[in-house]
Amino acid sequence: MLLGGLSTTQSQDLHFSQFTMTPLLVNPAQTGSQHDLRAIMNYKSQWSSIAEPYKTYNFSFDVSMKKKKGKKGFSAMGLNIFNDKAGNAKMGIFQGNLTYAYHVFLTDKSTLGGGLYAAFGQRSLNSNTLQWGNQYDGMSYNPNLLSGEPVSNNFTYFDIGGGVHWKYGENEKYMTGNDQRDFNAGIAVFHVNQPKYSFYDTGDKLHMKEVVYANALIGISNTKFSVVPGIIYSMQGKANELLLGSLFRYQFKESSKYTSFVKGASISTGLYYRNSDAVIACILYEFSKCAIGVSYDVNLSGLKTASNGNGGIEISLRFITPNPFNYSKSRYH
Repeated sequence: MLLGGLSTTQSQDLHFSQFTMTPLLVNPAQTGSQHDLRAIMNYKSQWSSIAEPYKTYNFSFDVSMKKKKGKKGFSAMGLNIFNDKAGNAKMGIFQGNLTYAYHVFLTDKSTLGGGLYAAFGQRSLNSNTLQWGNQYDGMSYNPNLLSGEPVSNNFTYFDIGGGVHWKYGENEKYMTGNDQRDFNAGIAVFHVNQPKYSFYDTGDKLHMKEVVYANALIGISNTKFSVVPGIIYSMQGKANELLLGSLFRYQFKESSKYTSFVKGASISTGLYYRNSDAVIACILYEFSKCAIGVSYDVNLSGLKTASNGNGGIEISLRFITPNPFNYSKSRYH
């Protein structure tokens, strides 16, 4: 009853606090926009102090086609798979998305891309762990009584959506200069076909979701520090969510321009705020082509009465190429 009464739990879609580490979950148009190849794994566990922990897994992979000088743009393809299990009944969602995007060169430092996704999903429920009103015999709960609920505990659906993504990057970076400027922004629409979303034959549909976001990496010239702000706003049905904050990045090692033996590395830390819900502490360690991010949500909403302020831990692993620490005059040169 408490969970159902909270406005922050009305949204039907899963989400991660480290939204920059789930690009294809935020917008299919991000496919191939930032890197030639990218693979990310995400895990989140939350509300373990209330009930069976809610666990979410996500894997994404995207690759851009070879960018040739003189071409007007390039294509990219990706795969995004997620699985979510909620509570004692293991109410779950498993979905696989295929994404495609095409990015047009606006200048040698910026692109504008459009992307689409097509997905196949399944919702599931283990009703054997639940107790129903029809199983009350007048004195107590009687598991031998029929629940009167539908026998089917799963169903499948098809889902489509798309978006637009803009990227600008001045990658003239090196440790002593640190004049990097990267900006990303976009808008996406999910569940355009509004697939079925109920275990009952009530005709309930999954609401469309609109997402708007922006993030940046801004180097502080002639220092080893950068600011990494970000904001994302989503609307779905009567629910809405705003998440904003910033990381502060310290690059303590620079890649060698002449050999492959010295690898660049940085560490970032900061806070995000999800409106009327949680404060999120984050830390991100990047080494060469790899990165690991860890965040923890601390509840601020009415749920903290039951959770004692405990929220959820989130872990992200990322591999990208080319090496983001390597000196390059411009991503598209």
